[in-house]
Amino acid sequence: MNEGFHIGPLLMRWNGFLLVLGIAAGALLTAYRTKRRGHDPELIYYLFLPLIIGGMIGARLWHIFTPPLSSVELGLTTSHYLTHALDAFSLWIGGYGIPGAILGGLLVLYFFSRKNEIPFWLLADLLAPGLALAQAIGRIGNYFNQELYGLPTDMFWGIFIDPASRLSGYENVHFYHPLFAYESALSFVNLFLLLWLARRFADRLRMGDLFLTYLAVYSAIRFSLEFLRLDVALVNGWNVNQIFFAALFACAVIGLLWRRRIA
Repeated sequence: MNEGFHIGPLLMRWNGFLLVLGIAAGALLTAYRTKRRGHDPELIYYLFLPLIIGGMIGARLWHIFTPPLSSVELGLTTSHYLTHALDAFSLWIGGYGIPGAILGGLLVLYFFSRKNEIPFWLLADLLAPGLALAQAIGRIGNYFNQELYGLPTDMFWGIFIDPASRLSGYENVHFYHPLFAYESALSFVNLFLLLWLARRFADRLRMGDLFLTYLAVYSAIRFSLEFLRLDVALVNGWNVNQIFFAALFACAVIGLLWRRRIA
């Protein structure tokens, strides 16, 4: 499989390129919406770097403390990271977890809003569609890394996974559900839903409603797709990612209903 393209002597891998492209597209969309709502778009450019850093730190910590089966098979367990600090900081070893990215990003957003005296929920609403766009584009890169595939399938859209990327017990199984494609497509649906809601109900949405809707929809997507995932993160036999997204969905829906109740 073609791993990427060269920029002079440097190899730009497709996974990294699509991740950067997704972040850039999300930032541009957020800046555009910020300007349309009468705010300074420069605010978004100041915010995105701290968000990326906070999200990456959170995502890395989530991976370290809840490694998926593929990492465990390679010996990259929590105990390994805690006793081999250099591997924990070697970002090319192991991976990242989106639940941690969400938590890290929310923490950065909270302190950024406090420091700049801007309502947290205003910033969150401005970011919501851009986050969905970044996820929709970035997830496509998992195809080139042979990551985020699901259960074996004989459906015509199943993707071939190289033997080196298959989990133990599936060495002789060739085709799998392309979970990254499912998540990408559903994230585009989430994006268009958010943009439609923002335009159609602009005068009825309360500050924070759009972001809570984003969280509810994305959590439902991830919770559902975990049923098809092979490379799960288990803690005491429980799929910790699925539990996290179930709890996040519940919090988002309760938040939306409570805000309607007290409106």
